[in-house]
Amino acid sequence: MPAIVVARVQVTDPERYETYKPLAKEAIEAFGGRYLVRGAEPNTLEGAAAPCRYVIVEFDSVETAREFYKSPLYRKAREARIGAADAEIIALQGV
Repeated sequence: MPAIVVARVQVTDPERYETYKPLAKEAIEAFGGRYLVRGAEPNTLEGAAAPCRYVIVEFDSVETAREFYKSPLYRKAREARIGAADAEIIALQGV
């Protein structure tokens, strides 16, 4: 079953964040991830959406999403993100 990874990112240093983006893309693609949303601003339909960057990626399974997140490739990206952004990242089982 597919998995959807949703990241809500508050960029605090846009210049430094540019270093993170290609590293994250490389790791996502290495695990077969496919971007569905990349950096979109929310169009709020109900409630209060946080003013931040949203990224949504589809993986083949939750297990693959976990492997991606724990991989040395993505660890390198996460280290590059330190001081550049704060993130909340979750994986959801798809249908």
